[in-house]
Amino acid sequence: MVVMARLSRPERPDLVFEEEDLPYEEEIMRNQFSVKCWLRYIEFKQGAPKPRLNQLYERALKLLPCSYKLWYRYLKARRAQVKHRCVTDPAYEDVNNCHERAFVFMHKMPRLWLDYCQFLMDQGRVTHTRRTFDRALRALPITQHSRIWPLYLRFLRSHPLPETAVRGYRRFLKLSPESAEEYIEYLKSSDRLDEAAQRLATVVNDERFVSKAGKSNYQLWHELCDLISQNPDKVQSLNVDAIIRGGLTRFTDQLGKLWCSLADYYIRSGHFEKARDVYEEAIRTVMTVRDFTQVFDSYAQFEESMIAAKMETASELGREEEDDVDLELRLARFEQLISRRPLLLNSVLLRQNPHHVHEWHKRVALHQGRPREIINTYTEAVQTVDPFKATGKPHTLWVAFAKFYEDNGQLDDARVILEKATKVNFKQVDDLASVWCQCGELELRHENYDEALRLLRKATALPARRAEYFDGSEPVQNRVYKSLKVWSMLADLEESLGTFQSTKAVYDRILDLRIATPQIVINYAMFLEEHKYFEESFKAYERGISLFKWPNVSDIWSTYLTKFIARYGGRKLERARDLFEQALDGCPPKYAKTLYLLYAQLEEEWGLARHAMAVYERATRAVEPAQQYDMFNIYIKRAAEIYGVTHTRGIYQKAIEVLSDEHAREMCLRFADMECKLGEIDRARAIYSFCSQICDPRTTGAFWQTWKDFEVRHGNEDTIKEMLRIRRSVQATYNTQVNFMASQMLKVSGSATGTVSDLAPGQSGMDDMKLLEQRAEQLAAEAERDQPSRAQSKILFVRSDASREELAELAQQVNPEEIQLGEDEDEDEMDLEPNGEGLAGMGTGAGPGQASGDRPPPGG
Repeated sequence: MVVMARLSRPERPDLVFEEEDLPYEEEIMRNQFSVKCWLRYIEFKQGAPKPRLNQLYERALKLLPCSYKLWYRYLKARRAQVKHRCVTDPAYEDVNNCHERAFVFMHKMPRLWLDYCQFLMDQGRVTHTRRTFDRALRALPITQHSRIWPLYLRFLRSHPLPETAVRGYRRFLKLSPESAEEYIEYLKSSDRLDEAAQRLATVVNDERFVSKAGKSNYQLWHELCDLISQNPDKVQSLNVDAIIRGGLTRFTDQLGKLWCSLADYYIRSGHFEKARDVYEEAIRTVMTVRDFTQVFDSYAQFEESMIAAKMETASELGREEEDDVDLELRLARFEQLISRRPLLLNSVLLRQNPHHVHEWHKRVALHQGRPREIINTYTEAVQTVDPFKATGKPHTLWVAFAKFYEDNGQLDDARVILEKATKVNFKQVDDLASVWCQCGELELRHENYDEALRLLRKATALPARRAEYFDGSEPVQNRVYKSLKVWSMLADLEESLGTFQSTKAVYDRILDLRIATPQIVINYAMFLEEHKYFEESFKAYERGISLFKWPNVSDIWSTYLTKFIARYGGRKLERARDLFEQALDGCPPKYAKTLYLLYAQLEEEWGLARHAMAVYERATRAVEPAQQYDMFNIYIKRAAEIYGVTHTRGIYQKAIEVLSDEHAREMCLRFADMECKLGEIDRARAIYSFCSQICDPRTTGAFWQTWKDFEVRHGNEDTIKEMLRIRRSVQATYNTQVNFMASQMLKVSGSATGTVSDLAPGQSGMDDMKLLEQRAEQLAAEAERDQPSRAQSKILFVRSDASREELAELAQQVNPEEIQLGEDEDEDEMDLEPNGEGLAGMGTGAGPGQASGDRPPPGG
């Protein structure tokens, strides 16, 4: 049961409350100025009718008019009560009045102002809303204006009132000038482009301005250029030409776009001739190919559009004679522009580097067929290019200039050009030398031989002040007398046109100046030889030899020795030997082979055979390791031809000592084959036994097959067994080499790029060694099992279960040519063991257990 009561208070006789309200009323009577008590009471009455709730808020605010919490809750509740009503409802006015009463006490609270302004915006009361925003800005301190302006600007943009919005934005920029971009965007959207351009120009000129959108100063400049160039009729307050030209001086890396913007401005303004002048100025001043391409493409597009527009106009209005002339003029102008493009592009490259010689030559080629332009271009080139800054060879400009006059029959002008070129202070002596050579060639082409000789003698004459060839502090005119190019040409001319004495004097002068090359020395000697001055030619060779060291002197020695032998043969043998010894003294191994072969040939033809053999023997030690094998082959061949094959045994032994394992193996096979042909079976077997120490059965199967074939033809049961024993011994020796075993095991397991640990993942250290040992034992066991089976399959008389009688019978069948030696002959023969312990009659050899790196020579 709800009990209604009327509070008997003199100030509110009409106040009605329920029985549940009594505790809150009593609490309020005790604490009238406690905000918490009122808030608890209000929270309790949230479900009460709206008038009752509003009445409670009013009672609280009457006692506590400065409470922000009460006012905020009250106003929020009042706005929520009218949220779904029509904006013309009188209740909206009551709520507005309530807000106005609140601002009597709460005018410093921005949250209440924002809520009120948003409430007014929802009502659509534009003027009232604007004035309320202004009141809020006047009431709040400046530090809190940043909270009001975003909503204020959104309100201004939401209505088509540009003048009001502009005035508001201007006020806002005084508070926040860094937000100028936002104002500029609004001006663009409202088509107020003149003021937008002014603001944008101000922003661009302000060095302290920082774009909120992260735009660079150049991007802002580009926006300004696009804005003023694309809207010339709407932007009247700015000097567009001055602004864009100012950008040209500031942003030199973006000239193409700025020039195009300036031309676009005049095109849109209707000033077509002015736009054409801008394009012409741009293509004459830009410095990069990229900018030139942008400007030229825009220029060509402009001309093309002008032609298209003229043709369309003429077709619509009817063509007249005046229109035809104008159209022809435009077409001719467009064609000329397209034809000028290569020349204009060349001008851009020359503006980048006016000392680029190749570009000047290309420019001359572009003027092909226009002599006057070619002469002007050459003249400008030789005046512009600085030899010390030039890219390329600057003398080629002078030479090409003279050649142009020569081709047109003006020889005197060509001579004048080349004479001027000889006085230019080039950077390199070679440039001036080339000019002098061209002077000589010019006279030679026109058969003025005496003049050519005079010019080159003048070029090689000693200057008043001598200087070293590479002395950069001296002008090239004082150093050209040491130029080999000029001296070489003078020597050629003297040989062809001069006398013997004058030519000889030129060559002697070259040698005295110490500028000769090996080829010059050889030419000089050949020249003397042609004139039958043989001893003089040999002296020339010797002078050249004194000038050079190895390896430059190699060609001189080879030619000298060949010519000397051809001249004297064996008549001056001792002198020839001295020359060879002198040549070989200090000769690098790389060049020794040719000289030794020539030396040996001399001894074979004119000297003594033993001297030739001594030369060959020296050659095997003097040449490079890669050439030793070939040298030994030559040595063995010549020794066999001169002394017989038996004399080659010592050479074979020496070769096996010196050569690498691969070549030593081949020598052993050839040595054994030779002994076999001589019937020295035991010697051959000893050689095979010795060679086996450097032949791994797993990699050199060809050797073991050869030895096996040899034993099949010439051996018996014991030699076969010995061979198999040696093979197992050698294989076991190689198996004990851990690195080799690891590589072989990886190869077997298919892991050519792996490591030892890859064989057993997860194991390392001692596990790897244990694994290697196990694998080695396995390989050895397999080898032992395989050897008998292979012997049985290919050598039928070697079987472990055969009787001695069967073996003897098989041996007699297989080896019918076996030499039977008597007991006396056996006693006279030196003991040659088939087990590889020595070479009978040749010294001691390596035992079967020796490693390949420890092998001794097979004897002497």
